[in-house]
Amino acid sequence: MGFEWLKAGAFFGSIVYALVGVVVFWLSFIVIDKITPYNLWEEIVEKQNVALGIVVGAMSLGISIIVAAAVHG
Repeated sequence: MGFEWLKAGAFFGSIVYALVGVVVFWLSFIVIDKITPYNLWEEIVEKQNVALGIVVGAMSLGISIIVAAAVHG
């Protein structure tokens, strides 16, 4: 077990991929928010729509898994 992860290239590569993953996730959430007929944030936070919160959470997990698979492989 070495210290390959301490090399500068591996460290900064991981940081870049993490940032790209977060940006892709955020952009996909914005796109989905724009194509829905209502404001997701207002529905979940202000109106306490639990069902929509569960759907958005599942969507977030799905997008996260796709981004992680694209970055990893």
